[in-house]
Amino acid sequence: MEWWWVRQLANEGIQVLIHHQNRIVSRVQLQAAGWSETRIRRGLRSRRWQIVHPGVYATHTGPIGYAEQQLAALLYAGPDAAWSHYTAAEQLSLLRPSGNRPVYLTIPKYRKVRPRPDVVIHRDERWADRLAAVIPPRRTPAHAVLDIVGISHSADQAAAMIAEACQSGRVSPADIASALAGRPRLRHRQVLGPILSDVAAGSHSLLELRYLRDVERRHGLPTGVRQRAIDGEFTDVFYAGFELVIELDGRFHLVPHRRWRDLERDNRATLRAEATLRYGWSDVTGRPCEAAVQVLRVLRRTHPGLRAKACGPSCPVR
Repeated sequence: MEWWWVRQLANEGIQVLIHHQNRIVSRVQLQAAGWSETRIRRGLRSRRWQIVHPGVYATHTGPIGYAEQQLAALLYAGPDAAWSHYTAAEQLSLLRPSGNRPVYLTIPKYRKVRPRPDVVIHRDERWADRLAAVIPPRRTPAHAVLDIVGISHSADQAAAMIAEACQSGRVSPADIASALAGRPRLRHRQVLGPILSDVAAGSHSLLELRYLRDVERRHGLPTGVRQRAIDGEFTDVFYAGFELVIELDGRFHLVPHRRWRDLERDNRATLRAEATLRYGWSDVTGRPCEAAVQVLRVLRRTHPGLRAKACGPSCPVR
């Protein structure tokens, strides 16, 4: 298989290629540009260069950044390697980069690559079918998400990844569902259908998914409207006909301007004659039945005969 950088090298030369690669270069690239072994060794012996991986060099003496590590690992793994999992998701802006992660690569099933520190290599018999049409090579957005799902320790982690990726606007639940059809042995596959449906209906985070499942559905509450647009913002859950807004936030806000923004949002809801209940992660995951009781009490202000159900013998919902 031909390297992905061959055309750029031919058109622009080795120095431009090194610049575009954040000053990372491989022995193969230098040889393709006509460099002799003596010239390559000169850069290393003079200590103007440093070895990142066998046959891959940084052409400077400073710290090697996260983007450089990603490119160096890709060059090390060979021409038929691609960024995958978290690395591909970061490159595709599906989630925020984190320099604490290793570099994730996927290669064809028939290949083997020697392990390297902070490089995680997976093998895939359908490697070529799951590549995005971009350079350097990486997985498609949907398959990058499913890669992460496949190594997630729990269904909650898988759900959180799907929600965050879809919220980026660069991949849709339909895209992921279509890619899922070709991965029958994927971990957590059996629970992904409902998760994708809930994300498509407007749940934008794991907390919103947990509220939908553990508070609303488990207790037979009415189905709220997700991500209603009003007054230039979005409400997490709105119970139409009951004039109740649910705001969900899994973060702790110690920053004053965020606290004031939440208060202003609650005040605007009050001016619209809407009640607001606000829940955090511990409320929804640790006390879902108590949250359901509170929601039900407000809903019954306008519909006293509204029925709900207890989720178990000790559940306080009646």
